[in-house]
Amino acid sequence: MWFKFLQKFVRFIDPKLEKYREHPAKPKYTPKTLKEFIDVLRRTPKDILSDRDRTRIAAIMNFDERYVKDLMIPKSEMVFVNAKDILGPLTLDKLYKSGFTNFPVVDNKEKVKGIIHTEALNALEIKKTDRAEKYMSRDVNYLHIDDSLQFVVKEIERTNSYYFLVLNKDQSLAGFFTVQMLLDYLLG
Repeated sequence: MWFKFLQKFVRFIDPKLEKYREHPAKPKYTPKTLKEFIDVLRRTPKDILSDRDRTRIAAIMNFDERYVKDLMIPKSEMVFVNAKDILGPLTLDKLYKSGFTNFPVVDNKEKVKGIIHTEALNALEIKKTDRAEKYMSRDVNYLHIDDSLQFVVKEIERTNSYYFLVLNKDQSLAGFFTVQMLLDYLLG
């Protein structure tokens, strides 16, 4: 008896509840080319798609066309440490104030011998007579200025590194590249 009553009630109430049910919205327009898609993105109101979201979409869409040279920090802005430098207060202050976390260690001919990471400087008791080469890692990874970002992703995976020195076509130092730069580009 209850079951029949419930069946009748459901048949009665079901059409009345229809207007409260959510139905997936059917798109009014589906772009057929990339140009049309970009046009739809541009016309989308900012309360639906923020400037940050637009930037992310553009970054992802242009990922195949971007290269290391587009995102790297150039050599002219890098901070170097000479292998023979004493890691006293002045040198450490210069490194910390730069805002970078990795510093190429070079010899007198400006050839890279290794990298110092600020974690190595923070974790150890540095004596006023310690030289930079004592705290450097000789594990240095390189990219080329014309490497694609797709290649960079593969290199990050292969080397498990997050910091790369970037070389010009003539194998001279051009700058550096980090995983953080890649993430900032993709995530805004």
